[in-house]
Amino acid sequence: MRFFHKTNIDFMSKRRTWYLVSLSVIAVGLISIPIKGGLDYGLDFTGGTEMVVQFNQAPDAGEVRSMMNNAGFQKSEIKTYGDPNKLLIRTQTVGEGTVVGDRIRAILEQTFKDRSPKVLEEQKVGAKVGGELRRDAFLAVLFSLIAILLYVAFRFKFIYGVGAVVALFHDVLVTLGIISLVDGATPFTNFEIDQNMIAALLTLVGLSVNDTVVIFDRMRENQKIYRSMSLMELMNKSLNETLSRTIITSGTIFIVTVVLFFFGGEVNRGFAFALTIGIITGTYSSIYIASAIVLDVTNRKLASKTSPLTVGKAASYEPVK
Repeated sequence: MRFFHKTNIDFMSKRRTWYLVSLSVIAVGLISIPIKGGLDYGLDFTGGTEMVVQFNQAPDAGEVRSMMNNAGFQKSEIKTYGDPNKLLIRTQTVGEGTVVGDRIRAILEQTFKDRSPKVLEEQKVGAKVGGELRRDAFLAVLFSLIAILLYVAFRFKFIYGVGAVVALFHDVLVTLGIISLVDGATPFTNFEIDQNMIAALLTLVGLSVNDTVVIFDRMRENQKIYRSMSLMELMNKSLNETLSRTIITSGTIFIVTVVLFFFGGEVNRGFAFALTIGIITGTYSSIYIASAIVLDVTNRKLASKTSPLTVGKAASYEPVK
């Protein structure tokens, strides 16, 4: 099944405009992180005690925060948890056994007795364990990018691996930036960086590079057939030929992640949102980041060896091995 038949879109001529768009989105997202006080790390990475509490009437988060401060739990995080009647209470205080949880439960029942507070979930993670998980998550993303660089460089050429990895960095940074921008804006967008979010970023890396490799593969096939075609024309032709496949693959995943976001529950919402944004940026970056970088770097190398009139021509272009 093909959604697009014989398209002839000149993707590569607009690549520099899209470079600026990508840089702008990344810059705005990264600037928002320190402005909002940093990324909102989950209990997995910070350590502490976390509770999800349900009330029969929506409580005032300010009252709950004052209650926690008066009880000695300074700088506690209080926010709605999907439903206005549910609150997520997080403190970095850790005690033996269930001491901290029992204290919070007792003062909740005493302060909000008329609203029947009920603890639905309770978690406790040590600060040392949280630090180790944060380090391991960073290493997992880093090593996956290095492995992809080596694979694509071996499968095609080194510059193709660089283009693919730069596109993946782009996807991760755009996704994190957008998460920072929308975090806390609505009850549906209270996100935190936890193990589920890291799993979403790693999944995004795999999906994005798959799309990039398909495009590179088509380019290599076309190089053998259209030997007189310039590199830019060859890339545009390859991108147009894989466009239908890209839309079908990315579109089906996009539909699933949107459904998961709205109906998958609070636990899966951050994972689904990260993947939804990632699918969009991954499809875009395969064209305007990975492929565009390969074109620009290759043309720059050719320009240093040949006259400007021959840049990008088949006679000067070395096919991918």
